Amino acid sequence: MLLSRTKSKIWIHNNNSPNFSCSSFKDINTLFSDDSDYNSPVSTTTTKKPNIFHRVLRVNAVLRAFSTRPAPAPAPESTTPKSIQIPAAEKKIVIYFTSLRVIRSTFDDCKAVRSILSSFRVSVDERDVSMDAGFMEELKTILGTRVKTKLSLPRVFIGGSYVGGAAEIIQLHEAGELKKYVEGLTPAEFSTCEVCGGNRFVLCEECSGSQKCYSEKSGFRTCTVCNENGLIRCPSCYYPIL
Repeated sequence: MLLSRTKSKIWIHNNNSPNFSCSSFKDINTLFSDDSDYNSPVSTTTTKKPNIFHRVLRVNAVLRAFSTRPAPAPAPESTTPKSIQIPAAEKKIVIYFTSLRVIRSTFDDCKAVRSILSSFRVSVDERDVSMDAGFMEELKTILGTRVKTKLSLPRVFIGGSYVGGAAEIIQLHEAGELKKYVEGLTPAEFSTCEVCGGNRFVLCEECSGSQKCYSEKSGFRTCTVCNENGLIRCPSCYYPIL
């Protein structure tokens, strides 16, 4: 063969020869193995298994992807409010309001709603909470709210059913729907009560409005008949609901 005739010495790698190691040629075996793999007709790609750090990163990425997915939309709740009924008021309008001007916006809302309701010429039972704090307690009992809860005014009941406050009444009136609510109600009486003059309250006869009663045995005591203003509800034109 030509290899035997040449003077140059060519080292022929023998796969059967044992592996040798030398301090100056540490990567020779690795180089030979890489070359053999590269020259092989089918190159195989060796993949290293991910260490524990990469596994934790992948698990966290998957959990983060699931946690950021949008939650399914809840089922739409019914927009129909719970019906609140008021007894003994099926044929009239009952409005709880205030005549005080302490809060201007509240006073204006009460004035506007009273004007709208009076334009329909039906029976309107006006309950001024500034004249008697018992009206507010009565309203809280009807609405089922807590004693210490502050309620905004006015509050309107039509035909025994709760309708809402100023926003709801004004919106219904502007849309022309409010007249459907007042159909069939008792017409308004334009006569004035001879006892209270239409004020719905009279002066307390026990204390004459002073809220103090005197007796020789116990001296002065607080009147338990009238309200905080020394007034009682007119016995002629006022009929309690509760």
